[in-house]
Amino acid sequence: MTFTFRPLDPLKDAELLHTWVTHPKAAFWMMQDAKLEDVERAYMEIAADEHHHALLGLKDGEPAFLMEKYDPAHRELAGLYEARPGDVGMHFLTPPTDRPVHGFTKSVITAVMTYLFEDPATARVVVEPDVRNKAVHALNEAVGFVPEREIDKPEKRALLSFCTREQFMAATGVSA
Repeated sequence: MTFTFRPLDPLKDAELLHTWVTHPKAAFWMMQDAKLEDVERAYMEIAADEHHHALLGLKDGEPAFLMEKYDPAHRELAGLYEARPGDVGMHFLTPPTDRPVHGFTKSVITAVMTYLFEDPATARVVVEPDVRNKAVHALNEAVGFVPEREIDKPEKRALLSFCTREQFMAATGVSA
């Protein structure tokens, strides 16, 4: 599967995002009760933040998933671990579907990681999913993430995990 990326437009894309982030499948996104205005506001804040970026992943030109990248030294993980130069934080969300495609989510995380490692400044990708999110732990492991430890964030207990370019390439065979 081939994906492209474009910056998220907080106003234009809010309605679509709202259906994604409030769906029961997106429980770990923690926006279940969000109103449309809440989604617009949250993504307007990201759009205005130099340390946090939201992108839509497109398949055949149509929105297929959400990806966020952030600087973990300044957002999400600031003060919770020792950030290194070249660390990039990442979140991704695949939307609910009535017609699941086998391997789609693994293709998405592989595309996200490839995209992040296309930047030569990216040395390591950092994630902090909820410890209860077993499905994403398995996906993370499949693309080379190695869990380091559990950490307490204000909103959840998270599994801090890292993936270097070399670990990603070894796990996936994708040269980044």
